Amino acid sequence: MGKIPKNAQLVYQGEIFAVYNWQQQMYDGSRQTFEMIKRTDTAEIIAVQDNKILISEQEQPSKGKYYSLYGGQGEINEFSLETAQRELLEESGLSSEQWELFHETQLANKIEWTIYTYIARDCQKVAEVKLDPGEKITQISLNFPEFIDFIISDKYNNNSLKVKILKLIQSGDKLEEFKFKLFNHA
Repeated sequence: MGKIPKNAQLVYQGEIFAVYNWQQQMYDGSRQTFEMIKRTDTAEIIAVQDNKILISEQEQPSKGKYYSLYGGQGEINEFSLETAQRELLEESGLSSEQWELFHETQLANKIEWTIYTYIARDCQKVAEVKLDPGEKITQISLNFPEFIDFIISDKYNNNSLKVKILKLIQSGDKLEEFKFKLFNHA
């Protein structure tokens, strides 16, 4: 996927998005203005506890009710794993000593924004939930077949992870390997 070139100019800085543009030489020698949007990377977590996968039912003022994995936007100079660990703790009060990067994707060519999906095994309750003022979150516990149904349903919106899971389903053996990775990984 595309990266914003070093010679790009910042033309707008919002709360979430920054817009950059630059002059790009075309194949015929002419020049045109190109544009890209940048936002802070995001981490989402497949949280595993007692052979269940924990997801959230969330409500935010601009979205209404929806279902998601735990996760959120990174802070400046925060590594994706740090984002995942912080978001899981804030949104669920859970922590894990067993983290593994499972998937990463950049959803669009004109947006520099990576979504990292981590597996957090053997999650333990270690703190009280610390939600943002615009969040309401309820935890939902799913067994493996329910989790797979959730990911491929219209209730879940990360299409890149959805496609990855559908490919695992199609391959047969790979889905069992994924299940082992979640629950039996040593």
